[in-house]
Amino acid sequence: MCGREAKGFGYVHRLRHDEYPFHRFCSRRCQQAGAEIARDHNGMIDKTARETQAIKDARHPFAEALTALGLMEPFLHRTAADIDRLIEAAVTGYVESMQRQAGIKERTGTPFDDEIPF
Repeated sequence: MCGREAKGFGYVHRLRHDEYPFHRFCSRRCQQAGAEIARDHNGMIDKTARETQAIKDARHPFAEALTALGLMEPFLHRTAADIDRLIEAAVTGYVESMQRQAGIKERTGTPFDDEIPF
């Protein structure tokens, strides 16, 4: 967090070593700050430049989908950070599901699968 050398203080989001990276910190204070950031950002502490750009690039398609569904009005006055948080949550949920499903034989759906929203 502060740029000093990490010395044994660590954090793994939700204690899920199989899903999230292990972050190292120099002190308990930096560990606490990193843990708070991770909780607010679905386990991510430092986004790479590509991740940051991908989230920005997703804003326009996200807005198009909201407009097409007639849902844009509640989002018109939201900040870019709010929109990015929604995008990150959707991407994280998608990736976590794909990771959980890895190695599980895919089953064929039923004709009613598309009628169940959740």
